Amino acid sequence: MSAAPDTHHEAGPGLYPRRWAALGVIAISQLMVVLDATIVNIALPSARADLGISEADQQWVVTAYTLAFGGLLLLGGRIADYWGRKRTFMVGAIGFAAASAIGGLATAGPMLFGARALQGVFGALLAPASLALLTVLFTNAKERAKAFAVYGAIAGGGSAVGLLLGGVLTEYASWRWCLLVNIPIALLALALAIKFVPESRADGDTTYDIPGAVIVTLGLASLVYGFTEAAKVGKGWDSGTTWAFIGAGIVLLILFVVVETRTKNPLLPLRIVLDRNRGGAYLTSVLVGAGLFGAFLFLALYLQNVLGYTPLKTGFASLPVTLGVLIAATVASNALPRTGPKPLMILGPVLAAAGMVMLRFIDLDTSFWAHLFPAQILLGLGLGFTFVPLSSLALVGVPEHDAGAASAALNATQQVGGSLGTALLNTIATSAITAYLVANPPQNPAEGRRAGLLAQADGYSHAFTWSAALILLAAVVAAVFIKVGKQDLPTPEGAHMG
Repeated sequence: MSAAPDTHHEAGPGLYPRRWAALGVIAISQLMVVLDATIVNIALPSARADLGISEADQQWVVTAYTLAFGGLLLLGGRIADYWGRKRTFMVGAIGFAAASAIGGLATAGPMLFGARALQGVFGALLAPASLALLTVLFTNAKERAKAFAVYGAIAGGGSAVGLLLGGVLTEYASWRWCLLVNIPIALLALALAIKFVPESRADGDTTYDIPGAVIVTLGLASLVYGFTEAAKVGKGWDSGTTWAFIGAGIVLLILFVVVETRTKNPLLPLRIVLDRNRGGAYLTSVLVGAGLFGAFLFLALYLQNVLGYTPLKTGFASLPVTLGVLIAATVASNALPRTGPKPLMILGPVLAAAGMVMLRFIDLDTSFWAHLFPAQILLGLGLGFTFVPLSSLALVGVPEHDAGAASAALNATQQVGGSLGTALLNTIATSAITAYLVANPPQNPAEGRRAGLLAQADGYSHAFTWSAALILLAAVVAAVFIKVGKQDLPTPEGAHMG
């Protein structure tokens, strides 16, 4: 297939007249991709009952998506750079809609898992193409700060919006609409992209590192499967199978690094990661992603399974996170040019971790307004203050040739963190629930239900504690690694320096 004509000169840095309309199109597609990671959380019990999915396998509805998405984002970034960012964006939107249709019509668990993985594959084309387009269109420092504020708010708040939308659709329609809703959104983005988004692509070597993409995806999948095995009854951390998969995953990821150093045109140019500031930003993103995805999953389970909220009430009860993200993203976008990214990237994780610590003290009758509401506000504020500088920092000093790979790496770190975090925290929660029931066996059937609820609350409490630790570690990483000052943020002259 021939490459799209290079019309980058028409879009000129900061000069494309329809760039704000293009930002609207990018925002629509990014919201769809981000909320799809959490929209099925609330629908999980209904989908599991409908399709006969086992409790051990239900987490694959979440991780099949985040794994394929995170594992292939780097390849998606390269495809966007070389094949054409607009073209890649449009193919991603069409494929995402088709995969959503398959998932919404699924008749068995494996069909749903496969559709979710396929959504991840096309999301891996859509997301890096979106951010690379944003990078090319906005090079003026003030305009770029505003554009990244929109992008950052969606990245942080989209997950919470997914929980709300999942609650509404599950209660009033069907869990299937949590997937089918993507079809009109994708088609709208596609129609608007044709009119408002300009084509652009990078010059130079256009070969693809397929071995790298396969190795890193298999390595991540093996790690997640190992964590999942540790959560199963009869397996656990003492199981040889558990450590075999974890060990294989680590070996494959090491092999990926070796392959990247020897490949002419690597999937992930190590110069992108080895930069102190970008490396710190990516590591921060992994840790925040690990805590974030786990928090949303276990908060939804706690609200429904322990407090007895309906899907709709659970969705609305998740709104404070979105409110916090929107407030913080607005404040952060205005503060970023004055303070630089480092203070915000330390403040954000500290606030989010404080919210997690509050959630650690849940019980069977925890007050929403006195406890859950302020905890979620803190969590949202923390995420907003973290994501806005992250989006900007990850692209500081990146030459245009690497824009797709650098933006894909940022997205990938969050998704990979989410995959590993969900699997690991699920294992921690499951183990804690089992341990609680062993230590506090119910004396009679009447105590059985209460004991089960107390065990779940204890398990989720352990998960929130570890989430807080992961996110707090992100603040330490930011404090140690991030050295970029406000003067180093992208400007028309410095946006594409090598």
